[in-house]
Amino acid sequence: MLVHTSLLNHTLHHKPAGVRSSPMQKYANPLRFTRLADKILPWSSAVAVAAFIGGLYLALAASPPDFQQGESVRLMYVHVPNAWLSTQTYMFIALLSAVSIIWKHPLADLGAKAAAPIGLIFTGLALITGSIWGKPMWGTWWVWDARLTSVLVLFFLYLGYMAIWRAIEDQQKASKVAAILALVGVVNIPIIKFSVEWWNTLHQPSSVFRAEGPAIDGSMLWPLLVMVLAFQAYFVTVLLWRMKAEIVERKLLALQYQEASE
Repeated sequence: MLVHTSLLNHTLHHKPAGVRSSPMQKYANPLRFTRLADKILPWSSAVAVAAFIGGLYLALAASPPDFQQGESVRLMYVHVPNAWLSTQTYMFIALLSAVSIIWKHPLADLGAKAAAPIGLIFTGLALITGSIWGKPMWGTWWVWDARLTSVLVLFFLYLGYMAIWRAIEDQQKASKVAAILALVGVVNIPIIKFSVEWWNTLHQPSSVFRAEGPAIDGSMLWPLLVMVLAFQAYFVTVLLWRMKAEIVERKLLALQYQEASE
């Protein structure tokens, strides 16, 4: 396997005296980032566990059934957070990809790579829960409307992004090609967001973020927001775990490459 050592080599060295670090460069050093992650992880893990416990209780026991959807409305408390996180995670990847290309930040492509499998799971769960909900509501598991199709495209974008990292042995080349795909794929995000407004679709429009206020009653809105917090905290926790593991893996590969070159 071709492994470039530049990612970790230049970040593990001290900068010359008198050179000030920018806010973006401050945590470019993997060791410094790892220390920060170790401080955040206990808190993000605790928030995720507490929010999931509280959110599931509110969603399954405390919140009422919908007068039209009945008990099937409870799928919303899992479907909506996954749907939101599917697009947010992709935008996070695209942002880090831009940072990697423009500013050559050594941890940007690492963070994007670590986030991709998480986003893939969010997107897959959004599709699955949406399909389960659609069967009793629409009478079918799947329809090729704009919202569902564009989310399916997002799922394949995640798969393509991850496939690039696996297919290209040169990690620097893989990061550039994957970053380009991530940035090109951003065009799909507004299509997902506004598809229910641009085209006729079975999917319902936004019920939370509306100019006139949420269309969901507070007894359902608060459990939903708690579940969103739970999934957000879960994302942060797993992302930091994966980034730490990726740093260790790259450092080991760099050491192996260095030993093989001697």
